[in-house]
Amino acid sequence: MVKKTGRPGYLQIADDLREQIRGGALAPGSPLPSTAQLAEQYEASLSIVKMAVGILRNEGLVIGQQGKGVFVREDERPVERPATDLASEVIELRTAVRDLSERLARVESMLSESRRSPK
Repeated sequence: MVKKTGRPGYLQIADDLREQIRGGALAPGSPLPSTAQLAEQYEASLSIVKMAVGILRNEGLVIGQQGKGVFVREDERPVERPATDLASEVIELRTAVRDLSERLARVESMLSESRRSPK
């Protein structure tokens, strides 16, 4: 579960998954749980989980296989990432920020409406 420590949730999730990888709970070659499973486990949105996994990808700890999932790297050597991967990470982050902005706008709207309605 993501704690209200002031540290962003995606960093907390990345820290926990990194610890599991380095501690051996997630063995080399093993798949990470699905994004939906991680979101449920950490009680976080899908976009937050995707950001956390993106961090681990950038660190070279996990690799994604199209249509198969995300797996712990067989070796922990960081890998040079092609520019196309960086571009897709930027797109993913922009999508997450847009999603969070839309959610925040909805919450602010609901709060504003609840303050205006008579009780």
